[in-house]
Amino acid sequence: MSFSERDGPSATYGRELLNYIGILFEYWHDYKAGKLDRATLRAWMAPVRAQVEQLLARAVASNIDRLSGSCADILAHKAALWTFVDRDDVEPTNNHAERELSAFVLWRRRCFGAQSDRGNLFAERLMTVAHTARKQGQDVLRFLSGCCEAQLAGTRAPSLFAAA
Repeated sequence: MSFSERDGPSATYGRELLNYIGILFEYWHDYKAGKLDRATLRAWMAPVRAQVEQLLARAVASNIDRLSGSCADILAHKAALWTFVDRDDVEPTNNHAERELSAFVLWRRRCFGAQSDRGNLFAERLMTVAHTARKQGQDVLRFLSGCCEAQLAGTRAPSLFAAA
């Protein structure tokens, strides 16, 4: 938490949040290693959840610039914070999402992005289609060529939904 790197009360809140995050990941790693079952993870996470949410509420009430608003935003999405406790297909990190987006971030860095909103929209859509096709094991160039050929022929474009 970047709050822990600040001075004053923000740092105190940040360090306390980091302590809870340490506990959270200790439990999570034990669960992933098979040392805890899902029911035990839920039971152990319940007090951690309550304490984290109480700490965030205290931070909101403290009315500290650049802390209280951030904590209010986190609290507004608190249900999403704890999804990993109940669902096997969700982890407490965004590592998967970051890996999924890394190719796009690198592309933007290498080519300096687009020069217009229209160009950005085109790039977003093209990258989404390419990524989806790759994830489905489709040949991206063949799929995009099929789309262009369908457009020129006035026929229906191939669908990414068909392979799902």
